[in-house]
Amino acid sequence: MIRFLKRWFPARDEVKKPKKAAKLAIAMLRREYEGKPFDVKHADPDPIVQFEIWFKTAVRLIENDPNAMTLCTADENGFPTSRTVLLKEFDHDGFVFYTNYKSRKSSHINKNPNVSITFFWPDLMRQIHIEGKVEKTSAAQSDAYFKTRPDGSKLGAWASEQSHEVSSREELEKQLKKMEQKFKGGEIPRPPHWGGFCVNPHRLEFWQGRLNRLHDRLCYIKENENWQIKRLSP
Repeated sequence: MIRFLKRWFPARDEVKKPKKAAKLAIAMLRREYEGKPFDVKHADPDPIVQFEIWFKTAVRLIENDPNAMTLCTADENGFPTSRTVLLKEFDHDGFVFYTNYKSRKSSHINKNPNVSITFFWPDLMRQIHIEGKVEKTSAAQSDAYFKTRPDGSKLGAWASEQSHEVSSREELEKQLKKMEQKFKGGEIPRPPHWGGFCVNPHRLEFWQGRLNRLHDRLCYIKENENWQIKRLSP
C-alpha cells in the first residue's frame, strides 16, 4: 500500500492536479483492528481509574508523546477549533494542561467553558474521548508545575504572545533574548498570563478497535455524582 501511495503522490513540485488514482489510493487507506475485547466486565467502575490503566499502558508502549491530546473549544458563536496540547496531570478533579491565558484557546474557554479532549493511540488501537467543563488551576498549582519546566521553556512563556501575530521569526527570537537578559542569573518566575486549566469530566468514552469495525465502545456518564457505564454501538 505504501508503494502504491508513493507512486501516485509525486514530489511537491510535481503536483499540479490530483489524479483520480491518487484519490482512490486515499480511499483505500485502511487497516484491520485486532484489539482485545473490552466489555463492561473488563472495565473499572471508576472512569479515572480506567483512564489510568490505559494511560500507563500508553506511556509504557508509545515512544513519543503518549500524553498528547486533542483539545476542542468553541467560540461564542459555536465555531469549534481543535489543537493538540499535552496532559500534565490528572486525578478525580480532572485533566490538567498548561497554556498562555491570552491565547486563542483561552479566549474561547473564558466565553464557553465546555470542551472536549481526545487521546488517540493508533498503535494500541485505542482512543479516549472526554467531555467536560474547564476552570483555571490555582496559582499555587501553576507555580509548582512552572518550576519543573526547563529554563528555555520558562523564557519562551515570557517571550511569546501566543496566538497573536508576530512580524517574523527574528522578532520572536529577539524577544527571547530580551527575556534571557532580564532574568539572567536569577530565578525565572511564572508569567501572570500563563497557567493551568483543568477539564472536569462529565462524560468519558473508551474506544477499543476490533475486527470488522465492530469496535468496543464503553461510555461513562455522570448522573447525580455517580458514574453509569453504557455500551455504545460502533
